[in-house]
This record gives sequence, C-alpha cells and structure tokens, in this order.
Amino acid sequence: MTLALHDPQSGFYATREAIGAGGHFITAPEISQIFGEFLGLWCAQVWQVQGRPAKPRLVELGPGRGVLMRDALRALRGIHDFLEGLELLFVEASPEFEQIQRKSLVDQKISMRWVRHWSDIDQDRPLFLLANEFLDALPIRQFVMTERGWCERVVTESGDALSFALAPIPTPLVVPAERGTAAQGAVLEVSQASESLVEDIGRTIATQGGGALFIDYGHASQGFGDTLQAVARHKHADILSAPGEADISAHVDFAALSESAQRGGARVWGPIGQGDFLHAMGIETRMRKLATANPTQSSDIEEAVARLTNPEDMGSLFKVLAVMPPNAPTPPGF
Repeated sequence: MTLALHDPQSGFYATREAIGAGGHFITAPEISQIFGEFLGLWCAQVWQVQGRPAKPRLVELGPGRGVLMRDALRALRGIHDFLEGLELLFVEASPEFEQIQRKSLVDQKISMRWVRHWSDIDQDRPLFLLANEFLDALPIRQFVMTERGWCERVVTESGDALSFALAPIPTPLVVPAERGTAAQGAVLEVSQASESLVEDIGRTIATQGGGALFIDYGHASQGFGDTLQAVARHKHADILSAPGEADISAHVDFAALSESAQRGGARVWGPIGQGDFLHAMGIETRMRKLATANPTQSSDIEEAVARLTNPEDMGSLFKVLAVMPPNAPTPPGF
C-alpha cells in the first residue's frame, strides 16, 4: 500500500491529482464548503472552552487539495485571538499535492508550513488536529484464519502478474474476545501505522491540551472481514492489476483507534455517524443561510448537504471520532 500510493516515481498520490470530480474520488470538503467551515469552528470552540491557551497549533493530516483548510480559515476570520498566535502545519507526503495546496491557500494571511511526517512536528503546544479521509490510506496487514492458525496475507509475483498468497508459517496473534470466534477463512485486519499515530496524538493532547477530529469511513465495533479496496476514476478497480494507478484503502477500525488514543492518556468521544455530527453542529441552519445568499445555487447546496448527511450516502458509513484531554468537557457535535 505504501509503495503503490507514495512511491516518488510511480505512486498514485505522487504522480497525479487524485481528488475531485476530475480525479479518481471526491471527499467531503469537495462536496460542500460547510464541511470545512464546521471543522474550523470546532477547533476554535474547543480552544475557547479550554481557556484560550496561548500559541495553539493547528495541524491537518493529508490536506488533499487544500479545500478543507481554505474553508476552515474563512470561518475562523472573525476569531482573531485564535488566529493571532496560531501555528498552521500540514502533514503531506506528496510534493505534488503540497504545490496544489500552496496554490489553494496562497491568499491566506497566515503563516503556514509543510512537513512530510507527523514525527517532524514538535509536541510542545496545544494541538488542534484535523484528519479527513487520512487513516483509510495508511497501510494495513491482513491475517487469514487457517488450519495452521493466523497466516499473514502477502503479495507474490508470478511472471508479470501479482497475486495474493498466505505466509507458510502462522503468526501468533492475541485476538480480543470482543471480536468473536474466527471461522476458517476469516480475515483480521490490523493497521499498526494508524494505531501508533493516534496513540501519539492522544499523548500530545493529554499533556498539551487541544483536540483532534478523525473523520473516515469504517466500523465502530471490531470484527473480521476483508475491506481492502481500490478505486480509479470513481469506480472500483482490481487491487493488484495496476499498482500506482488506483487509490488503495481499507475501512478504519475506530474501536482500535479509540483504544490507542486512550493508551496515550486521552479521552475519546464517538465514533458517531458523520450525519449525526453535522446535524448536531447545525448544518441545516448553515445550509438555509447559504442557500438564501445564493438562490441560484440553492438546490445544489441542499443536494450537497444531503449527500454528506443521509444514511444511504455518507451519513452513516463515515464516522467521526474526537480525541480530547482527559478532563475536557463534551466536545461540539457529540
């Protein structure tokens, strides 16, 4: 997954503009400006409730085309105290995407900088972090229950073609009882990269203050199943047929991430459905105000909000997890 997505010469994100109607998939910030606005206001409200700590740091993981942050900063214009001492950072692995983001944010009157990895950021300030459709692209490992035990699924080469195979030697795994009993052929997915990252973020928030929002598609309870998928030109694609030509992702295990954040000392809220979160934040009120100000676009505005919130669209599959300091009050939207 890492090579197929991030190889500098052939990786999917490194060689093309993947996001947007003209790309391979579309994300919530591309659907409606309200999404990014609400995430910016969420950070400001959490900052205010925690006593307006000095020198807040706002971080976005995987900023895409910069649309989310552009909308967030527009909503934050009136909150001068928050912006005054703000350090804005983007974690972006792709130099190509960084250039797209810089162009999108070129008119913003705030200092910002880019880093390649989360580990490049000092953990010495209150952290306000946004991650929309970021964790689903972090690499996973898959283990299949066989007569020999849990055998890792690997990728092998046969001639010019790639295929899946099982490691001959089983891997000793301790599977939590709440997952249930694994039948023959059951698939266990583990994202060590995601769990380690969220634990570290939780540790920073627990000690420095702040809050984080993780928004992604995934499941709230742990179980078994193969969720690895590839998407190209807005359609499902074969995972191994053309590495680097399709986006590869997997459903996010929010239960595992909640445990990771708590191991770091933080408290978690959710996960809840994206629709429930946006409704609680007041998306209908904002939608009506936006539609009134732009009457010729009112039907498009309403259609976009429906896509973000309806259970049959993104409202239920996409979930929101908040990571907060252990003694913080209930965050907005929860």
